[in-house]
Amino acid sequence: MQRNNLAFYDQQAAQWWDEAATVYPLRRLNPLRFQYFDRYISTWNGLSVLDVGCGGGYTCEFLTQRGAKVWGIDQSAACIQTAQTHATAEGLAIAYKQGLAEQLPFESGQFDVVVCVDVLEHVENPKQAIAEISRVLKPGGCFCFDTINRTWQSRLVMITLLEDLLREIPRGIHDWRKFVTPDEVQGHMASAGLEAIAINGFNLFGSTVGEKFEALRHYWRTGEFRVRFDADTSIMFIGLGQKRLE
Repeated sequence: MQRNNLAFYDQQAAQWWDEAATVYPLRRLNPLRFQYFDRYISTWNGLSVLDVGCGGGYTCEFLTQRGAKVWGIDQSAACIQTAQTHATAEGLAIAYKQGLAEQLPFESGQFDVVVCVDVLEHVENPKQAIAEISRVLKPGGCFCFDTINRTWQSRLVMITLLEDLLREIPRGIHDWRKFVTPDEVQGHMASAGLEAIAINGFNLFGSTVGEKFEALRHYWRTGEFRVRFDADTSIMFIGLGQKRLE
């Protein structure tokens, strides 16, 4: 079976904003992850923000509605078309481009913030992607991210449980070997001139077997995630870096 099957996003693009779509639960993560980012960015109003790996536009629209000036980039032409069509229908001014995280088609020092969520575990070269993110950030600009750690716990929960057994995530969408550790992300950031301001666990599942079962049962019952930000980075982690002043 093919792993890190990014063709899935092309296949899902036309249904991206359908509440019954397989990808739609990803939209519910934005209010949760921005509880964290808002600790460090007090207002998004007027900020120039790039969303790397924007898919069909969930995060771009979320941030535009909060007053940011937003650009979005994704390697999927189908997702970009869907994102642009939906933004136009909603009357939202978002600039979308097709492209790769490792070769961002933007000028150096263009953005106040770059957001990269649910993406670093999929790119071919995370180090180069983070270097490009740093390049397009203004000095003092912020890099907001979350991703999946490469541990036995993440293999068990994200692939064996959620993909293979429960089919809550499409089979093949993740490749455990491409997951990245907090140390690796911090190393890539340091090489790119970014200071790690904070990294925490992005904990949707709890830390014990019982907590994980209860978290999944709550999701099945309500369709809503619970979250806490803690020291447990064993499955998912979230963080923020800042480009060093020149």
